[in-house]
Amino acid sequence: MNRHINQRMAGLAHSEIRAMTQACIEAKGLNLAQGVCDTPVPPTVLRAAAQAMEQGKNVYSRFDGLLELRQAIAKKLAQYNGIVADPETDVTVSAGATGAFHCACLALLDPGDEVVLFEPYYQYHISALLAVEAVPVAVKMQAPDWKFSGTDIERVITPRTRAIIVNSPGNPSGKVFSQQELESIAAIVQQHDLFVFTDEIYEYFLYDGRTHVSLATLPGMADRTITLGGYSKTFSITGWRIGYSVAAARWAQAIGAMNDLLYVCAPTPLQAGVAVGIQELPDSFYRDLSRDYQRKRDRFCQALAKAGLAPSIPQGAYYVLAEASRLPGTTGKARAMFLLETIGLAGVPGEAFFSGPEGKQFIRFSYAKIDSDIDDACRRLARLG
Repeated sequence: MNRHINQRMAGLAHSEIRAMTQACIEAKGLNLAQGVCDTPVPPTVLRAAAQAMEQGKNVYSRFDGLLELRQAIAKKLAQYNGIVADPETDVTVSAGATGAFHCACLALLDPGDEVVLFEPYYQYHISALLAVEAVPVAVKMQAPDWKFSGTDIERVITPRTRAIIVNSPGNPSGKVFSQQELESIAAIVQQHDLFVFTDEIYEYFLYDGRTHVSLATLPGMADRTITLGGYSKTFSITGWRIGYSVAAARWAQAIGAMNDLLYVCAPTPLQAGVAVGIQELPDSFYRDLSRDYQRKRDRFCQALAKAGLAPSIPQGAYYVLAEASRLPGTTGKARAMFLLETIGLAGVPGEAFFSGPEGKQFIRFSYAKIDSDIDDACRRLARLG
């Protein structure tokens, strides 16, 4: 038979995150598996998107996004990240940060290129690399603080290595890379003439007084860093699919061509809504966001600990990996299903984030939920005894 699924698809599976979401729906449980971020959207953002629709902004934008959004992103990059970006040539608005990452992979990676990433990793990063026939290579970080050394990176670099992925704050670990760690990565990247893809989608979700450092701001890194971000999480609009990439103009041109090919453009009126949100929301919005999510983290992690599911305390983002080996089952999937079937709480099996057997001892939960759902989750965990 000549008709078959192509080789790129053969190694890809549907996300375990979405599989657990579906299982949760069927069980009528509480979904802490997927980071849907079903918290309230800032009214300013909602009103601006509605006004854009009413004013006729319902046709294609330019392939790399509305001018007002690119300008707003560039201003925010300068003020918050310390990145200098020309909104006319360096910024590409895409269909979420995941869409931006896929476009960057298509533009800058060749089949067979090796890409280093840190484990536990975000499953989509692996899948996107496989989809473009790149080869993911993991550097294992050590729980509970998810430490690594420059030697760990050097050990996996080969002549085929093309790039490193840094996800900070990280999904699923909640790790925030320190200045020293980023400087060690920058030194290795420059020594071996590599790209860096930095996924900074959770840049405002920072706890215990931490600050966000963008790798592109380190000496020698501006031209070789592809910075990925978006507002799906910050504005609680995960379904809007508004993300972006920032790169030197010669890389951005190729990324933009891929964005045009895959998506034509991100949804125009929703771009307009996000632009107004960036321009008008005060600094206090972001401070309150960090404070509120730290409270959610503390309450939920305390409930996990009391239930005997020791959490690796997140430094940022809104996920936590919990040690679940006390639960029945020999795999993370079996343990996650036990939780869903007994207390109606859905998490993601750790195998989705690890290449080795250590994944089976973890379950990942998202606490991007309204407070009443956090309360419900804590009550359910208390029933484990």
